[in-house]
Amino acid sequence: MNLEAYRVEGTLVVTVRDSRIDAASAVNFKDALRDLIGDNAAPVTLDLSHVDFVDSSGLGALVAIMKVVEPGHRFEVSGLQPNVEKVFRLTRMDSIMNIVGNPQSSGQDASASM
Repeated sequence: MNLEAYRVEGTLVVTVRDSRIDAASAVNFKDALRDLIGDNAAPVTLDLSHVDFVDSSGLGALVAIMKVVEPGHRFEVSGLQPNVEKVFRLTRMDSIMNIVGNPQSSGQDASASM
């Protein structure tokens, strides 16, 4: 799973560079993201702007990651492509996850790729 992480004004922004989060990649995605977030005490924004397909395994991985984020810290998903946004609406994931527009690209003070 190709992930890029950086900080913007205290928020950890993780960009998913792969186009799919599905049964074939969900476990790897979840493990890689869990390792990247680790004990991070900051809010987390997951940028899915490169992802154009998510299946139920991918949604399950997102829920698992949402639970990894420290209680009381913000977890949000951004940059949803129309197909992915439709899946979020149809499965009502939009009611349990905070969905925002694109993350800010300025203020990057750290970068790491996996």
